[in-house]
Amino acid sequence: MAVRESIEELKLWMPWARTVPTVEDSEAHGRRAYARFLAREDLTYRGWLKDSETFVVGSGLHRINWEVPKFEIGYWVRTSFSGKGYVQEIVCALAELAFERLDARRVEIRCDDLNERSGRVAERCGFQLEGILRNDSRGLDGALRSTRVYSKIRE
Repeated sequence: MAVRESIEELKLWMPWARTVPTVEDSEAHGRRAYARFLAREDLTYRGWLKDSETFVVGSGLHRINWEVPKFEIGYWVRTSFSGKGYVQEIVCALAELAFERLDARRVEIRCDDLNERSGRVAERCGFQLEGILRNDSRGLDGALRSTRVYSKIRE
């Protein structure tokens, strides 16, 4: 339901959001995410509205390199809950989890250079802009896109 509601916004930034998933697709994705979580390959988290069954935000610690260790935080918010601080809350919490519980030395956030809202989340959570990877990917429209790279490190 949340992806269906948010698909028009998601497909601007998320490669996986080209089509609305079926119930079966969502169940299969959940099972794969659970297996990858148990294997410590990708740590997917979900945010729910307190005291309800309302899904609000998807996030996680991705592109994990346990040798450093380093993580990348990804996130998206259900359209009807956008602008209410839920993404900032989960991003700050996951960064803290990564540093305090998983001994991270580096946590990154990468976002499309045109996605100003995503960049503001990173900045509000204390991440520093390291640079912009120019023309490093293509959008769904085929146009070249640039990626902002934000990070927090622990010495």
